[in-house]
Amino acid sequence: MRMSHVYHPVMLKSLLESNGSLTSEEIAKAILVLDESQVDYYKKITNTMVGRVLRNHGFVQKEKEIYSIVGFQNLTEQEIQTLIALCKTKIDEYSKKRGERIWQHRKLSSGLISGTVRYGVLKRAGTRCELCGVSNEIKALEVDHIIPRNKGGSDDISNLQALCYSCNAMKRDRDDTDFTKVRESYNKRNDGCMFCDISKERVIHENELAYAIKDGFPVTDSHTLIIPKRHVKDYFGLFTSEVNACNQLIQKLKNEIEAEDKSVAGFNIGMNNGESAGQTIFHAHIHLIPRRNGDVDNPRGGVRHLIPGKGSY
Repeated sequence: MRMSHVYHPVMLKSLLESNGSLTSEEIAKAILVLDESQVDYYKKITNTMVGRVLRNHGFVQKEKEIYSIVGFQNLTEQEIQTLIALCKTKIDEYSKKRGERIWQHRKLSSGLISGTVRYGVLKRAGTRCELCGVSNEIKALEVDHIIPRNKGGSDDISNLQALCYSCNAMKRDRDDTDFTKVRESYNKRNDGCMFCDISKERVIHENELAYAIKDGFPVTDSHTLIIPKRHVKDYFGLFTSEVNACNQLIQKLKNEIEAEDKSVAGFNIGMNNGESAGQTIFHAHIHLIPRRNGDVDNPRGGVRHLIPGKGSY
């Protein structure tokens, strides 16, 4: 057998050391002992939360990486055992009162996301955290709702992102502060903007954060626009989640166009950002333009023909 992951030998070693059998929970705990990413997470919790609170109250002190109880040397053995029993009682009372909610911040998501969707999110992210960019080889990635379920967010892949466990935990901790305005901005619409007030009849596809329509003045058959729902001036103002949502629609439309029209042999994808670049509607939008053999005399150079005389090289 080829053991391609550390989990395999850890499980076998644990079973061998325990007379050949263990519960899945016991095996999980054996793996957890070696998971440095989890240790790193709880070190941060210790230093920034519980350790800080106990230091501020004068119960513990810290020297470099070592915590110690203030005045421990003055405690009798009986006092130590009494305090241990008191701590156990408090843990039991809290666990009975809160149940699984104690560890809710460590859940991957509030509900089940299918394995297929989860795989799609991680694959789209290129195995890196979409917030800080760390590789999943360094920190485990989790699938997170951009707009939380309790705020009306769906399980559509366009509303999901891959975050490392640190960014995911920090995001949730800060949802009521820094991320509130970001979340609210997804609903930004401008009166008088034709893309903010598009007719539902024109929409051919949409997801949580973007939609697609046929271009009103197509340069080729099936020329399509992909538009973020949030009012944002141009492509450079899009959040990563919106770029992902637009890319999802671009891929979907590409596949549909190719299936419906076998003459399509290529595509141009273009964005006009700023008046000097030809932008006339200041709500970001992406052009998906199907190309066919012979639709122009010489297609070489593609988008370089935006500047007359610069397309040929």
